[in-house]
Amino acid sequence: MNRRASLPGADELFRTTEGGGRGRAAREPEREQPRGSTTRDEGPPEASGRVKHDQKITVYLTAQELLDLEQARLQLRAEFDISVDRGRIVREGVAELLSDLHERGPDAAIVRRLS
Repeated sequence: MNRRASLPGADELFRTTEGGGRGRAAREPEREQPRGSTTRDEGPPEASGRVKHDQKITVYLTAQELLDLEQARLQLRAEFDISVDRGRIVREGVAELLSDLHERGPDAAIVRRLS
């Protein structure tokens, strides 16, 4: 009986998320750019919605902030029949914030909040 754990191979551990690399990502067809990948000259950005996201950030929240986010998710589901995950809510919030900054500049809400 073999007691060794089965671990992923190097191709899975070191696969790239771009088109040219080893592993599964190299075999996947290239996808369209998400809607949120606009440049500054094209107008305000929009949330990317339900697409495969190749980039990731880590955001630390307080317990209360996480609870508020989860309650917002449940409220969207119960009152408006909108079933979304927390990540989608966060991406929509970021898109709204960036749009406001793009349109209002120094009068944007994020400028006031961070000043």
